[in-house]
Amino acid sequence: MTTITTHLNLRSAAWRSALVLLVLLLAASVTAVRTTTGTAAATPQVKIWKISYTAHNGLKRPAYVILPASYGPGHNPAVPLVISPHGRGGNGLVNAGYWGNLPAVGGFAVVNPDGMGLNTARYSFAYPGQIDDLAKMPQLVTKALPWLRIDTKRIYVLGSSMGGQETLMLVARHPHLLAGAAAMDSVSNLTLRYRQMPGMPCDKRCVAKFGEKSGLLLQAMLVREVGSKPTQNPKAWASRSPLANAKAIADSGVPLQIWWSRKDRIVTNQASQSGALFTTLRRLNPHAPISEYVGSWAHSTEMRYTALLPIALAGFDLLPAQSVPADVENTPMQP
Repeated sequence: MTTITTHLNLRSAAWRSALVLLVLLLAASVTAVRTTTGTAAATPQVKIWKISYTAHNGLKRPAYVILPASYGPGHNPAVPLVISPHGRGGNGLVNAGYWGNLPAVGGFAVVNPDGMGLNTARYSFAYPGQIDDLAKMPQLVTKALPWLRIDTKRIYVLGSSMGGQETLMLVARHPHLLAGAAAMDSVSNLTLRYRQMPGMPCDKRCVAKFGEKSGLLLQAMLVREVGSKPTQNPKAWASRSPLANAKAIADSGVPLQIWWSRKDRIVTNQASQSGALFTTLRRLNPHAPISEYVGSWAHSTEMRYTALLPIALAGFDLLPAQSVPADVENTPMQP
């Protein structure tokens, strides 16, 4: 195992170099997003197109497609596509903001769907119907934007938190779709996550705001979405848990990056979530193309165009190669 050490220390030479490159790349980053169906948001280097699609339950849902501003009906070479499911409680538009102008720098498209769970819209937690909807995104995007040409050999998925969980389940359920995947600060064991929720930090102000500990509210929300407690229907919980589907992920052949933080206060004890999944995948298939990145960032802050997202994208040749900062431990893919 190869490791590179420290903790997102901005004084490290490698990280300073990465920041300098980011400043150059993002000098004209996205400012505001205004979208209407069939039109694009005005931004310096990218356009965000709002489309709609029919989810697994028949409901119409929005998705936000980021493209280089120069791309359109009159200039439409085939481009890679990144599918990016949002985190818990988020939506596609918020998720689109994390990408800045990276799609213009790398010449790729990103689709950010709002998604749909079994019983909730913003808390889908890798419901199988939601995962199948994600797998349909290339077809749904080109149906809505017929002039968009996707390089079908370069379709990727990248998400953080709940979006990372859904990223992993897309690898498990639809491996032949993907040329690569990156899962950041993910839930891998949903039953364990349910048990951990009551222990989430929630001080007096937090309790006053919600009326009780926020973890208890999230626990109830999760039961509502799955439709049962883990003891009542363990198969339903396993169907959403990457760790329970580790064999399928390990044998998928999809190049996979697993990112997690030792100081995550949202998906707590990430060593028992993303860390445990990485260890399990390596045990099941020592030659699987899986890499691990471990650091000390706050939950999901690495998935930002101003943070570590460019490094993840560079790992799939979607951006120019960049050095891994010296404060991120890296267990590289096996040959």
